[in-house]
Amino acid sequence: MGIGIWLMLVGLSVLWGGSFFFVSVAVTALPPLTIVLIRVALAAMVLWSVVLFMRIPLPSSLSAWQALLVMGVLNNVIPFTLIVWGQTHIESGLASILNATTPLFGVVLAGLLLSDERFTPLKLLGVFFGFIGTVVMIGPSALQGLGVDTLAQLAIVGAALSYGLASVFGRRLKGMGISPVMAATGQVSLSTLLLLPLVLYVDQPLSLPMPAMNVWLAMVALAVFSTALAYILYFRILASAGASNLLLVTFLIPVSAIFLGYTFLHERLGVQHFLGMMLIGVGLSAIDGRLWRLRGQVARRSTP
Repeated sequence: MGIGIWLMLVGLSVLWGGSFFFVSVAVTALPPLTIVLIRVALAAMVLWSVVLFMRIPLPSSLSAWQALLVMGVLNNVIPFTLIVWGQTHIESGLASILNATTPLFGVVLAGLLLSDERFTPLKLLGVFFGFIGTVVMIGPSALQGLGVDTLAQLAIVGAALSYGLASVFGRRLKGMGISPVMAATGQVSLSTLLLLPLVLYVDQPLSLPMPAMNVWLAMVALAVFSTALAYILYFRILASAGASNLLLVTFLIPVSAIFLGYTFLHERLGVQHFLGMMLIGVGLSAIDGRLWRLRGQVARRSTP
């Protein structure tokens, strides 16, 4: 991956890292399915304005819209619902650690299903280091909650699996000639249509009390930044760098969150943060592979 892809990954990690905070604010006043519906509906409105302004052509084939529907289910409906519901039962730190299993699913699924992204021992080693780095950075104490609410924890892992499947399935959008903006717009729009009748039946949102302003601000930020803008980056990275590389963003999310806390909230960085970042860096370099291959070439040349 070139420097441009890495910069987009860092940007995506910042956008998605904020989603855990925004969701933690929203769940104090809104049920999970309603949060997911508002998130994708607002994001769809923003993205359609971009599509119309830029005059981006719409997909003309039924197969393209069917692919966008599957992406909406795998990338929005299932994982968003599972994560929001899971966060109503477990702490965000543990949710972040369980969410860091996403690259493992992505690397394995891409290796099994995509001919040009075979998994290697080096990639699996990189995922292992990245996951351990995430645990160290967030704090091993977060793991004390394991087993307390098993269903909520399985929900987060299920969301990670769904993200992995979406990253593999989404590769076919590139061959259909669908632009990243249109791909993002299509998936959140179809997700909105799928969720609307379900939310009206289950949550009956029109009968809920009006949320406070801070909840609405969190929902707008969740939709505009952590969904609309994030998915434009998501599909650009997917088309350029592939499925397994895209999911490396999961390891970068806690790094971004900690740096944002240090920069804007004046939080202190401890030894575990630097150790976790180092382990994540080792894992990312292993999955990228170039430094490790260069080291092997140097070692072979120096061998008499």
